[in-house]
Amino acid sequence: MTFINYIKSKALPILVTISLIVSLTACGFYKPVDTRKVSPNVNERVKKNLEEGRGITLGGLVGGKGGSNYQFASSNPMWRATLEILDFLPLANVDYSGGIITTDWYNEGTASDESIKITIRFLTNEIRADGIKVIVHKKKCNQQQKCTVKKVTSALENELQVAILKKAAIFEKEYISKNKKKRPDLK
Repeated sequence: MTFINYIKSKALPILVTISLIVSLTACGFYKPVDTRKVSPNVNERVKKNLEEGRGITLGGLVGGKGGSNYQFASSNPMWRATLEILDFLPLANVDYSGGIITTDWYNEGTASDESIKITIRFLTNEIRADGIKVIVHKKKCNQQQKCTVKKVTSALENELQVAILKKAAIFEKEYISKNKKKRPDLK
């Protein structure tokens, strides 16, 4: 390797780095500040930056300061209530992060040519009537196994919604009474 090639191989990364720094400072990425206006206290600077929307913290990503606020399936009363109410049905799709539970086709045995499929959509984690949507599909097959699937509006939707909300309220009440001693901030 000649001396010129050696210089070129070492100088190229340095030139790229310098040009990158110059271009970033020209775009306003780096802004010098007046040290008289900035607090020397790190916590105050962090707080100010967060208030102005200029920062991100790991604590902010997972629920903020204080106690953790994780929402896992086992701690969500609506989710637990739905699974308990639908425990007699085979489940086809259960997606907690997507907020949906879909059962497989179910037939009670009374009408061999009809089956139902129930989809529960969670619109919020709060125990509210408008926080859950129940959808019932009915499949009817003829002798040649040609099937039609229709979304049906029936009393079953309302009955399931009410049952889930009641069960979720019971779970929430039990959770609060059990944890009242540990956390006095719970109502």
